Amino acid sequence: MPFTDLTPATAPPASRRAMEAVTERLDYLPAAVARLAASPHALDGFLKISAIFEACTLDPLSREIVVMTMATRNDCHVCVAMHTAKLTGLGADPALIATLRDGTEAPLPDQRLDAVRRFTLVVLASAGAVGDAALRDFLAYGYTEQNALEVVLGIGAYTLSTLANRLTGAPVDEQLASFAG
Repeated sequence: MPFTDLTPATAPPASRRAMEAVTERLDYLPAAVARLAASPHALDGFLKISAIFEACTLDPLSREIVVMTMATRNDCHVCVAMHTAKLTGLGADPALIATLRDGTEAPLPDQRLDAVRRFTLVVLASAGAVGDAALRDFLAYGYTEQNALEVVLGIGAYTLSTLANRLTGAPVDEQLASFAG
């Protein structure tokens, strides 16, 4: 792999501030960020779009369902580890986490969260042309049309992340090693 872990001293100048902000927030610089920093635009784009996704009206567990669905679908071991840690921190049911990590389409133990995963998969499979029945099914679980668009936002953010992590060969950081596997 030609990608290496950049530091604020070795990264393009336009990446440095973002790298320092991530380091300050997490107390370490993730390898995924250190490699994505080779493109200041890609780094800035991911950090902005993921922050917007984190601020949307989907509840935290529903957001994580979208992310983990993308992570397992795109075989991004970095995102799987990072978002397993996030789900664990949110107090998610271990059976839910295990089913998500499995990457199969087995139903999740929580029907409402399973609706988010099913909807995410339909959006991906249909390139957004989900049809009325799939949208009605998603809305039947208390989600809104706004939430449907926010699922698309999450897909966009984590398409960027998962593909970049695979392209750069980003490893799982030591801080997340216990969530890998």
